[in-house]
Amino acid sequence: MNTRKNAAISSLVMAGALVLAACGAGGDADPAPGAAEEDQTEDAAGDAPTSEETEEAVEYEPASVTYLTSFSTFGRDAYAYVAQEKGFFEEVNLDVTIEPGTGSVDVMKLIAGGQAEFGAADFSATVVTVANEQLPVTTVGVTHQRSLAAIVSLDGYGISEPTDLEGKKIGDQPGSTNQVIFPTYAEAAGIDAGAVEFVPSAPPSLPQLLVSNQVDAIGQFVVGEPLIAAAAQGKGVVVLPYGDVLPDLYGNVILTSDELAESDPELVERFIGALMKGLEYSIENPEETGEILQKAQPTQNADVAAAEVEIMAEYVRGDAETIGSIEPERVEKIIEIMADALTGDVTPEDLVSFDLVPGS
Repeated sequence: MNTRKNAAISSLVMAGALVLAACGAGGDADPAPGAAEEDQTEDAAGDAPTSEETEEAVEYEPASVTYLTSFSTFGRDAYAYVAQEKGFFEEVNLDVTIEPGTGSVDVMKLIAGGQAEFGAADFSATVVTVANEQLPVTTVGVTHQRSLAAIVSLDGYGISEPTDLEGKKIGDQPGSTNQVIFPTYAEAAGIDAGAVEFVPSAPPSLPQLLVSNQVDAIGQFVVGEPLIAAAAQGKGVVVLPYGDVLPDLYGNVILTSDELAESDPELVERFIGALMKGLEYSIENPEETGEILQKAQPTQNADVAAAEVEIMAEYVRGDAETIGSIEPERVEKIIEIMADALTGDVTPEDLVSFDLVPGS
């Protein structure tokens, strides 16, 4: 603030000061007519919001939705908790309840039945189930550009390659990705699918069933290796990825109901945008992701979750320009690959809402 003039200053000095103030420092004449108005116009223009600020100021109608993870609450599904913790859902005015899923088919049926708005499921399992059961669900984003599905065993169990699976018992959740597309994997790997027994098992119990040798192998994702290694306490882990013999398959995708995609596409875009933001943040910050998951799910090990996310990063990015994108031509090829498992006709448009997918 300016300091008041001392009252003792002589009137002559005060008068000089007033003259200088009136003339201005440079002694210029009065500003040209209209200059003040121009200054005011410039000031007003400077205060006007930019298009970017206007976009950020968009207020969305509040909405509450339920999201199902693909398979329990392992590190591979932690990105949903990241989107919640970092406020990405809140940014688009969404209140999201995250529930643990119990396999692809269950997730699809719950979405189709209206018990959840969104969920994660393996795309190959989605192709089979939509074609064979005509479930009204649609894909709106891709989590993994390559399949994570795998059969996992331990050293000493007599399994080192796909042909070793014949005559063995595999623990897995009924309706899981691994079980649904196993016949296609078996054919591609040159083994008899009928010679392999699947033992119905809950997702959280799978590692212990394997370690205690109650089953010879379990259905898992390749990113589950750190989890199994931690449970095996030093015993070597054997991973047989489906992607080794089926390289064109997508991994997990994000699903919603046909009805929601048609009736409220804006809500779908808000959700998938926030979720993919969480996915990208997750693979860029695996250690923080592990901590966020453990905060939300205290039974989870933060270090194991972080290791899963590190492995998952290359599957998330793949060759795609945009995280979450999906190509119609590749979907068509996957339909051809899964043809022997399909009892009904299905097209790429039956499976994917391409106009809602990121990067479309």
